[in-house]
Amino acid sequence: DLDQLVEWTQQWQLSFNTEKCKVMLMGGNRNGEAKYKMEGVNKVIGTLQVTTEEKDLGVWITNTLKPSNHIAHIVQRANQTLGLIRRTFTYMDCRLMKQLFTSLVRPQLEYANVVWHPCLKKDIESLEKVQHRATRMVPGLAKLPYEERLKRMDLPSLTYRRTRGDAIEVYKYLHGIYQVDSTTMLPLEISAGMKTRGHTLKLEKRRCRTQLRSNFFGFRVVDMWNSLPDSVVTATSTNIF
Repeated sequence: DLDQLVEWTQQWQLSFNTEKCKVMLMGGNRNGEAKYKMEGVNKVIGTLQVTTEEKDLGVWITNTLKPSNHIAHIVQRANQTLGLIRRTFTYMDCRLMKQLFTSLVRPQLEYANVVWHPCLKKDIESLEKVQHRATRMVPGLAKLPYEERLKRMDLPSLTYRRTRGDAIEVYKYLHGIYQVDSTTMLPLEISAGMKTRGHTLKLEKRRCRTQLRSNFFGFRVVDMWNSLPDSVVTATSTNIF
């Protein structure tokens, strides 16, 4: 594959900067001593550096595929935004904080969360603590329980919003809103006889050998989706769903 890339660069005279090209080794049989070189005609263009963490399309990916590092990055950035809000606004109430949080802070915590969905309790709590902090910044709410603060500000928890987002994505895949073949990622359950329970779009419950795999989108959404009523999963539009 690397040789074909080099041939392409030579054909189109668009060379790669090997100092900016890196290799990430994934899987259980990672060979840390392997060296990957980009070779041209009778010469080695450069040896690619092996990396364990890189940012791709706004998401920090590690060679373990665990989302903890990405979550640490976005929590830090979201807390910095909250600090900026605290220093900038001398007046604060529920309405203003909700508008600021949902427009400036929450998008940072939810961008591409279908991909990096947290599975560890410490990561879930780390994300939720950002909203904890935001609700305490409103005068008069700091000493109230977290659930009461959310009710006063008309905000759902971030955990609930991630589950809701997963359900919306499954709906879009199964109803053809995304123009892709979803049978591999979200296979439907095959029933030998008449179904007596559940709905007509139940997903197949597949086995996973690792805890990491069970947290991937196509596996973690099965129980949640199968528990929904038929009138919901067969809604005629995303808004109705």
